[in-house]
Amino acid sequence: MNENLPPCPKCSCEYTYEMNALVVCPECGHEWVPDENGAQGADANAEKVVKDSVGNVLQDGDSVVVVKALKVKGSPSGIKAGTKVRNIRLVDGVDGHDIDCKVDGFGAMQLKSSVVKKA
Repeated sequence: MNENLPPCPKCSCEYTYEMNALVVCPECGHEWVPDENGAQGADANAEKVVKDSVGNVLQDGDSVVVVKALKVKGSPSGIKAGTKVRNIRLVDGVDGHDIDCKVDGFGAMQLKSSVVKKA
């Protein structure tokens, strides 16, 4: 039995155990496949890579172009395809919205990386 099992990534419980190829947390019931790299795997998870609709890697401060028309609540017209958005910020947003930005004419909002293309 491996004495160096990682703590649970959800609740940080240290009493994890192995079950076949999985590691299981007895407190919250979370199951996951352990990383082969150990500490290097934790660094890879900390730095999330965000890609646009065509696979380009996005970074803070990039400019992007909206590739499909988007509906906006409370607005009679939405954001048109081809709208350029400057100086984006990557965030861990809710429901897949991982870009925080200001869109001209609409103000601050969050966008999904799947609906933009790097400019």
